[in-house]
Amino acid sequence: MTSRLPVRKTYKLFIGGAFVRSESGRYDRSGDFNIPRGSRKDVRDAVAAACKASGPWAGRTPYNRGQILYRVAEALESRAADIGAERSEVEAAVDVLVHYAGWTDKLQPVLGGINPVAAPFLSFSVPEPTGVVGIVAPDSPPLLGLVAELAPALAAANTAVAVLSDERPLPGLDLAEVMGIADVPGGVVNLLSGRRAELVPVLAGHHALNAIVNATDSLTAEIDKLAAESVTRVRHTTASNSYAEATADPLSRLEALTELKTAWHPVGA
Repeated sequence: MTSRLPVRKTYKLFIGGAFVRSESGRYDRSGDFNIPRGSRKDVRDAVAAACKASGPWAGRTPYNRGQILYRVAEALESRAADIGAERSEVEAAVDVLVHYAGWTDKLQPVLGGINPVAAPFLSFSVPEPTGVVGIVAPDSPPLLGLVAELAPALAAANTAVAVLSDERPLPGLDLAEVMGIADVPGGVVNLLSGRRAELVPVLAGHHALNAIVNATDSLTAEIDKLAAESVTRVRHTTASNSYAEATADPLSRLEALTELKTAWHPVGA
């Protein structure tokens, strides 16, 4: 009796709400899995999908965005045993999603409001999303480090393009499969695996990117240089290793990816 060869699972990139093969057709082998190696064109396609989804996502009510983030947490919890990360890390990621789901309808009263100005004027500020946010996920922890930056970006009504961990992309690709069943509109979240040194410069230099969050200690100078050329907001941070670290100062994470729109009106004229 001949022994059979198991069918190796081949992961795909998550772009525009669909699971797609890398444009380059390249794959890396990791244990019993084939990992897609994204290309420069995949980055451009992901940014285009995020741009298309940006307006409709920002146009949803804060309550609805909170519902969707909570649904992602619910789906991740239900598939915790299938995620390629330690159970404690998955649980922390679930809790971070729930935490930021609760922030969606609080941004307006916390960041916005009436400004004290002299008569006869009325001035008020309204928080608005920055737009398309790029995320460079850390190698450790691969899932929680990604979710800690992704959740506040989505809570602030931004869309996201994330480059996953170089060393451990599986948890991020598993998260993509969770996103596929969690009511996340297509293009709101785009997840790319591949070589960080190849993908990140293309992402950081893309003219349609509005902000980039780098949770690694690599490519810092190159990100700053490329982002400056297109006046893209940059935030360098350290990887969150626990729920406490990911939620220690949530307002700073949210405010970094929010624009304040201020309007002035004459009163009594």
